[in-house]
Amino acid sequence: MISWLGFDLPTDKAIYLSLTTAGSTFLISYLVIHFLTGRRLEIVERLFKNISRKRFIEYNDISYGKNDEIDYLIKQGVKSSRTTEREIQRLNRIENYRKEFIGDISHELKTPIFAIQGFIETLLNGALEDEEVNRDFLRKAMRNVNRLIYLTKDLMEISKLETGELKSEIEEVYLFEVINDIIESLNYKAEKEGIKLIINEFDRGILVRADKNQLKQVLINLIENGIKYNVPKGKVEVSVFTKPKQPERIFLSVQDTGIGIDEKDIPRVTERFFRVDKSRSRERGGTGLGLAIVKHIMEAHGEKFTIESEPNKGSKFTISLRRVESVHV
Repeated sequence: MISWLGFDLPTDKAIYLSLTTAGSTFLISYLVIHFLTGRRLEIVERLFKNISRKRFIEYNDISYGKNDEIDYLIKQGVKSSRTTEREIQRLNRIENYRKEFIGDISHELKTPIFAIQGFIETLLNGALEDEEVNRDFLRKAMRNVNRLIYLTKDLMEISKLETGELKSEIEEVYLFEVINDIIESLNYKAEKEGIKLIINEFDRGILVRADKNQLKQVLINLIENGIKYNVPKGKVEVSVFTKPKQPERIFLSVQDTGIGIDEKDIPRVTERFFRVDKSRSRERGGTGLGLAIVKHIMEAHGEKFTIESEPNKGSKFTISLRRVESVHV
């Protein structure tokens, strides 16, 4: 190049000058590129190192302005970091839920099984011949067997609801007929506990779209819950009403005069095995799955389930249902 430009230099000097020029050009180019991209490449390296080490921090200080390939890598790295963090958090929640569920189900099964074992061992060790206690022990053992049956049944039902195996067969249902049937079937249990069941007046011709059997299960769980956690001579009221802003829906509430629920516990009462009063629930055969089943059934219907409650002032459970029409009867 030097010879072509007409410089009359010896060959060795020309080579030296060429190498010096090339080296200087490379050094200047490297410094310019390092200045422009070095920090951003460090950010890329830091991003992916943190992801591999499962360390997630906020990258609010990162600015984009070059709109080149390195900027694209930084944007994808930040996005990958946030996505990976959310996924790990989700997996941790699932794992914690699994551990908690296994612990809960083990405890729920262990209590009646050990009770049955104790009663049978006592009978086999001689109490079977004692007519004053043998029938009493057998009755207690049978009560725990029934508790296991209820627990297994509820677990199977909630498992089918969660997996979608139990499909809702939606049909047009007369709401009064469903409520009246359930009240009649639970009246004996309520009277035994000294609780009054009340259906507040409403249009008997109201039709809703729902799975009839699942709707009955919802009402049974809510009303039994109201009976179980009530006070002596208390009451459970079933009401049906509408809201002006949602004319296409009917709302059904079950309100009791019971012990109520603390505000901090309201979000948890629909969790599996969560009980407001554990000793009272077990004493009366509760599985701790009733409200969880209600929640899943209403979600399967695409409807809402809400809870209002205060300690010692009772609770109000409300579900929404799709209205079909009103026929006056």
